[in-house]
Amino acid sequence: MSQNPILIVGGAGKTGSRVNARLQALGIATRPVSRSTVIAFDWNRPETWSAALDGVSKAYVTYQPDLAIERASEAVAELARLARQKSLERLVLLSGRGEPRAQRAEAALQDSGVPWTIVRASWFNQNFSEGYLTGGVLAGEIALPAGAVPEPFVDADDIADVVTAALTDQRHASKVYEVTGPRALTFSEAAAEISKAADRTVRYTQVSPQDFAAGMRQAGVPEEVVALLDELFTVVLDGRNSRISHGVEEALGRPARDFSAYARAAAASGAWRV
Repeated sequence: MSQNPILIVGGAGKTGSRVNARLQALGIATRPVSRSTVIAFDWNRPETWSAALDGVSKAYVTYQPDLAIERASEAVAELARLARQKSLERLVLLSGRGEPRAQRAEAALQDSGVPWTIVRASWFNQNFSEGYLTGGVLAGEIALPAGAVPEPFVDADDIADVVTAALTDQRHASKVYEVTGPRALTFSEAAAEISKAADRTVRYTQVSPQDFAAGMRQAGVPEEVVALLDELFTVVLDGRNSRISHGVEEALGRPARDFSAYARAAAASGAWRV
């Protein structure tokens, strides 16, 4: 295996930090990058990309804020072109299920000529404990514009295990792994699981898309992210992604982690301690 480091775009993120820890535990050098690292990487500043790619063997790529935004596929195509120019051995891309723009970004990577693996994920369990839903859990109410549509939430640790395997084993080349949890839950059912694990009441309330967007704006969320979340809740969360996929098992030979196991571990860690 090459001694050159593996680049992790979004090295402080939910999955990037986990992939970084796993690779380092295997004795593999890494280069986790973000806008604030010494070697900076900023999706809004293409002039930063080349230096980040210099001297690395492979890369794990997460796009911020999400591949569902307008310019994402062009950015991924340009990054892949640079990666090919610099002879990277593999790009592993984190993608999202049921997002047409995300699938355009996947196609751009597949057409680039760089060896690739795509990990296409459902909603993260960790959004409830490390993301934008944490505040609602702590307040005892998760308020979203989502109805009774089930989602097979996936664990970020499972994603990180699949990504690490893809970066360290040639057998995962040219594979698309669609990763979900082993069962689908509505947001109301997820709130009930969290209530049980945290031993206190967390309820789910459905709000209108307009009220949700207004609340996001009031909280100072950037307009681009407000538009993204509105699309994810009103377009993508329409039942198209309720189906269970078995990418974790295909890649790792073991089942995906269940939401209830995640909730118990998050509660035990103090993530929801008020």
